[in-house]
Amino acid sequence: MSKVLCLVLGGGRGERLFPLTMERAKPAVPFGGKYRLVDIPISSCIHSGFRRIYILTQFNSASLHNHIANTYIFDSFSQGFIEILAAEQTYEHSGWYMGTADAVRKNFIHFRTQNPDYYMILSGDQLYRMDLEDFFDNHLKSGAEISVAVTPVSAEKCRHFGILQVDGEGKIVRFVEKPQTEEEIADLKIPDTLRGQLAGISPDREYLASMGIYIFTKGILKKALDNEYADFGKEIIPKSIEKFKVQSYIFTGFWEDIGTIKSFYETTINLTTITPDFDFYKESQPIYTRRRDLPASKINSCTITQCLTADGCIITNGNIMHSVIGIRTIIESGATLDGVVCMGADWYETVEEKKQNREGGIPDIGIGKGTLIRRAIIDKNARIGEVCRIGIDHLERIDGDYDNYHIRDGIIVIPKNAVLPSGTVI
Repeated sequence: MSKVLCLVLGGGRGERLFPLTMERAKPAVPFGGKYRLVDIPISSCIHSGFRRIYILTQFNSASLHNHIANTYIFDSFSQGFIEILAAEQTYEHSGWYMGTADAVRKNFIHFRTQNPDYYMILSGDQLYRMDLEDFFDNHLKSGAEISVAVTPVSAEKCRHFGILQVDGEGKIVRFVEKPQTEEEIADLKIPDTLRGQLAGISPDREYLASMGIYIFTKGILKKALDNEYADFGKEIIPKSIEKFKVQSYIFTGFWEDIGTIKSFYETTINLTTITPDFDFYKESQPIYTRRRDLPASKINSCTITQCLTADGCIITNGNIMHSVIGIRTIIESGATLDGVVCMGADWYETVEEKKQNREGGIPDIGIGKGTLIRRAIIDKNARIGEVCRIGIDHLERIDGDYDNYHIRDGIIVIPKNAVLPSGTVI
């Protein structure tokens, strides 16, 4: 396993996840009440025995760096590490990362010191549980020079992904980027010889979509990047199919690319269902995150239905439904939350701080008395006053950026550190 170097791609500006990425990199976006998105691929690497990990990022990397530094500390006997490689100016390169492939290309100088035999490239904003060791074993057994993790999708979803055509042994022979017509995918269906690997999968999922997860043999990665192409999915993989043996690895478990506000919201709310698509409750394979040593949450005379409540919360006389309540969230008496992703707070306010803020007309951090919120994302440290109404009406909401809130796909987003005075109606 020490021969494998894992590269987690932090992505670009994260414009589709704005405003959650206004002050943080995509992998650092809070998820599931107490985690960050980057915890998912890192935990998968650790469980599979891959403990040499670089995270490549360039935008708003301070929050991500702080999380990594305070969470993943390996002892000297494991020979493992997790380090962030942010875009930097050197004598060879002076610009930003222009894409996923360009980010890897510009960091070869750092990779050489590890002398890996294989590179495993992962995305920092996807939700899944994959046995990466099995993925690696499949790469070795197939004799592939490049392996691509793929997942079955229906014809309707093909237009959102890069679709791969494979032969009877799983070798990739063709790549089509986001096909928009039936004619483009007519010859791309999964061969009958591979149907045995799709037990339990809906019959309409007849095509293989790239998951953006790759393994490159050492020398092959260097050759594949010996050009000016910027992106793996759109350019490097299609060109590599013509030159190298590129093998597919079919993954049939749950996988979601959390790239938009809508997908982030819906995937997070799905965690509150009786049987969520993504399971955090595997004791043998926990998702690791920062240890905060917070007290247990205090629930005072509340009605709570299908919710996740993280550590350190205080909820009083509330009515909370189908919501995820993040760390240190304070919800005052009479508040109602329905379908809300509340990310919590980075600290507890003292009595003196609250008094000083109230004198200036600033609400406390958290949700004020009698406030009603529906179908919204409340980012960290938001101050929402008393008797506010957010998303309660049934009017059609126009996507856009407003004074102290944003709307994406009809979902109201209250950004980090926002202040909503008492009586606010959105």
